[in-house]
Formats: sequence, structure tokens, C-alpha cells
Amino acid sequence: MAEHELPFYELAREVLADLAEDRPIVMINLLRYRDRAAYPKGSGAEPCSGRDAYRRYGQVSIRLITAVGGQVIWQGSPKAVLIGASGEEWHKALLVRYPSKRAFLEMISSPEYQAITVHRTAALEDSRLIATVPAE
Repeated sequence: MAEHELPFYELAREVLADLAEDRPIVMINLLRYRDRAAYPKGSGAEPCSGRDAYRRYGQVSIRLITAVGGQVIWQGSPKAVLIGASGEEWHKALLVRYPSKRAFLEMISSPEYQAITVHRTAALEDSRLIATVPAE
């Protein structure tokens, strides 16, 4: 199975394996929305824009982030890429701090989180999720 085919929780656990369990992490999120959300057939979701589908995801995810002790520490609209792949454009950037890798994994493994990922997947044309730790 290719890396991108792993369920997200398993992929995250594997990729983050070398990080200390109890050290804070900040996730850098770069988001590019679809014009129209691409929900799978049978999802029951009302048609909407990618932005609106991400709002559906965000309404629940912020509560789940807070429940594990995390918080959105910054969000904004990227306007220009000075160094990076040409043509790479992002609609939104977020920094989300979790008290630990354990807290992040606890959140993404919850059935409630897994149920809302349909909105995130439908919403995004492309994204990056980059785990960072405080510099020593």
C-alpha cells in the first residue's frame, strides 16, 4: 500500500513516530479550496463551495482541537509566495498548537473527527499539513 493510501491516523502515527509523546507541536496548515465541494455519492451532504465545506469541517474540528487542549494560534490569507514552487497558491494558512503529539493523535483517532473528514476531503483541492516542534 502506498503511503498516501494509509488511513490518515495510521499515516500520522507513522510519520510522527520519532517525535516525543509529550512535547508541544504546531501544525502548519496550507489550504486550497475547490470551487465546488466534491462529496462522495451517498454522503448526504448538501452541495456547496469548497470554502463552505471546510467551514462545516471547521465548526466541529475547532471544538475537538480545544477538547484535547489545542488552539488555533494564527490564521490568515496567503498573498504571495516569495520562495517556493511557482504557481502554488493557497487560500488559507493556519497554525494549530497541540500540547503534545499524543493529544493530536487522540483527536484524529476519535470517531467524531473521522466522521467530519468527509467535509475536509470534499473541500480541498490541495493542502499541506506540516508538523513542527519548538526549536531547541
